[in-house]
Amino acid sequence: MTTKPVKEKKSKLLEVRNLRTVFRKDDEDIIAVNNLSFDLNPGEIVGLVGESGCGKSVTALSLMGLVPDPPGKIMGGEVLLEGKNLINLSENNMQKVRGKEISMIFQEPMTSLNPVLTIGEQITEILELHGGLSSKEAIKEAISLLKLVGLPDPELRINEHPHKLSGGQRQRVMIAIALSCNPKILIADEPTTALDVTIQTQILELIQKLTKDIGTSVILITHNLGILARYASKIHVMYAGNLIESGSTDEIFYNPKHPYTLGLLNSVPRLDFDPKMELSTILGEVPDLTLKPGCSFAPRCQLATKKCISIVPPLTESKKGHMVACWESSKVTRKLR
Repeated sequence: MTTKPVKEKKSKLLEVRNLRTVFRKDDEDIIAVNNLSFDLNPGEIVGLVGESGCGKSVTALSLMGLVPDPPGKIMGGEVLLEGKNLINLSENNMQKVRGKEISMIFQEPMTSLNPVLTIGEQITEILELHGGLSSKEAIKEAISLLKLVGLPDPELRINEHPHKLSGGQRQRVMIAIALSCNPKILIADEPTTALDVTIQTQILELIQKLTKDIGTSVILITHNLGILARYASKIHVMYAGNLIESGSTDEIFYNPKHPYTLGLLNSVPRLDFDPKMELSTILGEVPDLTLKPGCSFAPRCQLATKKCISIVPPLTESKKGHMVACWESSKVTRKLR
């Protein structure tokens, strides 16, 4: 497996510290993101991985200041962009950050674009608002962006509405919008959802190329470990709103220390396995996100002890740069064939 090497940077671009996002439902707090902390360096691609409902997308919305209130609310923590705490910004000031400093490729391109506006109108709006370009300048720049993301016939497509484009073409438009103001950070939330395999590869290669060309840092959100193996230098594994393991891509793949991470890796099909062999599964279901004692993964974990059920394991350093939240991490080993 070839991964992008982790490069040490002098300063952190983004620092997320103890982020806590809660949704109120039926007089009960649903903790979607629970004391999440991680860093993002300039020019780096990091991955957030976990099954549906683990808090990946809510994390992205929290960073963008887009959590719907009500029912959701950021209850604590800091999101420091070059030292500036985005949590404390007013909505007006946050609007100046979105698109210009942090952009997001939303999960579903079929519904993320405005169906009544042309492609050109949706790109030029951002260029005029954040870039201060005139209408003519914005149109010219929009065409250049569409060429950059590989959309065919951009001079014609710019006047078309989203329904005339395929899923892959809409996703390219979403990327063009996200990159229109050369943001420092790009959040890609399941950027290849509902796309065929060929288009998936094209989109991911495009994101990687643009990252290298422009220098934008990327938070890549996915449930596909194969994608992260190829494109991410670091991986943060989430479960039930918690960060349960974090480390370099090689460490996570070859030396996982949390039973949940091991379960995710073992459930991935491999070409060198007997085709008649049954795939490994993680038993049980994702728990509800109300605050309960003990490790949230304990009900599904074969290594769980009484301590796991009653006491929440802290996120501790297994080795330099490799963090894990598990009382029984020493018993977790991955056998590679």
